[in-house]
Amino acid sequence: MPQFKVIVSGGGTGGHIFPAIAIANAIKEKYPDTKILFVGALGRMEMEKVPAAGYEIIGLPIMGLQRRLTLQNLKFPFKLLASMRKAKKIVKDFKPDVVVGVGGYASGPLLKAATKQGVPALVQEQNSYPGITNKLLANKVQKLCVAYDNMDRFFPKEKLMLTGNPVRQDIKNLEAKRARGIEHFGLDENKKTVLVVGGSLGARTINHAIDAGIEEIAKNDIQLVWQTGKLYVDEAAKAVSEYEGKGIRTMPFISKMDYAYAVADVVISRAGAMSVSELSIAAKPSIFVPLPSAAEDHQTKNAMALVNHNAALLVKDVEAQEKLIPTLIALVANEQEQQKMSVNVAKLAFTNSANIIADEVIKLINR
Repeated sequence: MPQFKVIVSGGGTGGHIFPAIAIANAIKEKYPDTKILFVGALGRMEMEKVPAAGYEIIGLPIMGLQRRLTLQNLKFPFKLLASMRKAKKIVKDFKPDVVVGVGGYASGPLLKAATKQGVPALVQEQNSYPGITNKLLANKVQKLCVAYDNMDRFFPKEKLMLTGNPVRQDIKNLEAKRARGIEHFGLDENKKTVLVVGGSLGARTINHAIDAGIEEIAKNDIQLVWQTGKLYVDEAAKAVSEYEGKGIRTMPFISKMDYAYAVADVVISRAGAMSVSELSIAAKPSIFVPLPSAAEDHQTKNAMALVNHNAALLVKDVEAQEKLIPTLIALVANEQEQQKMSVNVAKLAFTNSANIIADEVIKLINR
């Protein structure tokens, strides 16, 4: 069994970290003797999540540029130089056979250092509108694995491969988990259930709209599993306090997302790349409320890739207070529409992305 050495770099958000870990796991499954090193940004989420997944990680002092004028930006060139030096040393010491970039601050310096030293490289881009790091790296790497069509607008066509986004394995075969999910959340299996997710910090607009519409939701006998994020947990608990026994549950964070997807008839979510990919695999009818401040409005573009195939609905952030609850009530009441959306979204799902990308990584070594 060959003993490969692979560096996986990037992070900053769960949307970058979960695919990175999924790719690493797929490589290890195929080639158990592979040595995998992660390189992330100091102080970012990956420094905690990657070791929890069982991998070693080294942090670079890299930071992002703030879009507004701020004193923090004065530190950027110094942090970038320090990160470049450290990345160069990591590549020299570890001697990888291949490097994988998943986007985020750290992948820029690391992949630049590696490609300069002649190490083959692959980039995985999760969004329908690529991040600046991946756009800058496109000409230096050998392979670009993407999750959406028409990415040759941004990347060299000959390097592109449509693979979809690697997602958590536990969200497949959800039907078998429904009964356990109903029990886990204390729900009534005969009632319709809506899952609301806004990321680990919650989504302010979605939270406010749900808060304002709780009475309407309860009146229509709809159950709710509401991930509020840690910043809204107290307000949400207060909002639902008088609906005890109606199957309305709030929590800052859902650790058993497979159970949450399994019980959901309809999902309300932001339109980050990983949310869109997971909901496609889970084949759930969804209402997306894209985050308007996302770079180049990429969340709207992610959502529209489904909306254009009649596979999801979209409510603009600015219209959520007025339109989200009526849209939700109408969809929950329309089982035919739910069924149609489930069938359509399942057609757009990529179910084997991590394995396909892992094979491409190994091909680069053997090439």
